[in-house]
Amino acid sequence: MRAGAEYFGDLVPALSDGESGERGAWVGYERNRVFMPHPDVEVVERPVQGRPNHVYEAPVFQLRDGVTEVDLGDWSRIDEALESYRLFRSLREQGVIPSDVRFQVCLPFPSSAISGGFRRRHSADYPVVERAYEAMVQRGLERLLEHVPAEDLAIQWDMAYEVQDLESVLAWTDPKQAWERFVGPSRRLSPLIPEQVLLGYHLCYGTFPEWPMYEARDMGLLVRMANAAVETAGRPVDWVHMAGPRYLRSEEDAFFAPLADLSVPDTRVFLGIVLPLDGAAGLRRRHETASRHLDDFGVSMYCGFGRQPGEDGRETMRTHRDTVTSVRRA
Repeated sequence: MRAGAEYFGDLVPALSDGESGERGAWVGYERNRVFMPHPDVEVVERPVQGRPNHVYEAPVFQLRDGVTEVDLGDWSRIDEALESYRLFRSLREQGVIPSDVRFQVCLPFPSSAISGGFRRRHSADYPVVERAYEAMVQRGLERLLEHVPAEDLAIQWDMAYEVQDLESVLAWTDPKQAWERFVGPSRRLSPLIPEQVLLGYHLCYGTFPEWPMYEARDMGLLVRMANAAVETAGRPVDWVHMAGPRYLRSEEDAFFAPLADLSVPDTRVFLGIVLPLDGAAGLRRRHETASRHLDDFGVSMYCGFGRQPGEDGRETMRTHRDTVTSVRRA
């Protein structure tokens, strides 16, 4: 958080805690903390010990025979957030974090948390686990808001499996239900967040183990999802983040052309077009191409800092700031 404030405190409305420790595996946290130890969940494949390196090394679950309802209890991810918020508030009181910067909590959307693990009997198990997961999310949001003032908070829904599901590249899911697995939770969960809280949607193709896990033909699906997010959220959506292309497609108009169909007039758009491969030169090319189809947008890393190889977190953040600010000045 100190490094985030140093490099980005004057550039962003909110800072997260970096999702360190077990959360560094993103939804691996839910697999290990929520599903694996649950008495109603059976681990049917445990390919590796320790942190998986790719999807097919992640554990596979199924509900035990006869289970039709599940109670997932309290979400320990919220405990992590509350501990971080106490540190965040202390650093802000010390002047380390700017006074107008909020605390951001990034939460996996249901399909991202569930679909990669419940592969064995996905069609049968998913509806049961989804209901339980959403109930856990609701309890978690209530608990979070008991301790963090709404005007001090930003929440981002993180999703990669929803995007891949809609691209029909998950062999174990029913593509006919993919759209509902995205918009259903949007209708049910986003209205639970008070309007004083900033709300964002992170739409990504994933980076596990490399970016992207699937390369889109263009930004058409992400535009459709962004439009639907704003339409179904039941409250204002303050930002949407959409992943960009591989670097060799930086000047490909056809990739960015669907941005002209965005219909999110009151929502800030961020394009994930900062890549660790080509720095400011690549960002400038992608920014110029995207600008032909979208007038106003912010920029960000393709997905996040967590899987940038060969550099420590501070160096990754410093490079990111230098890249963004150099292009902004130009």
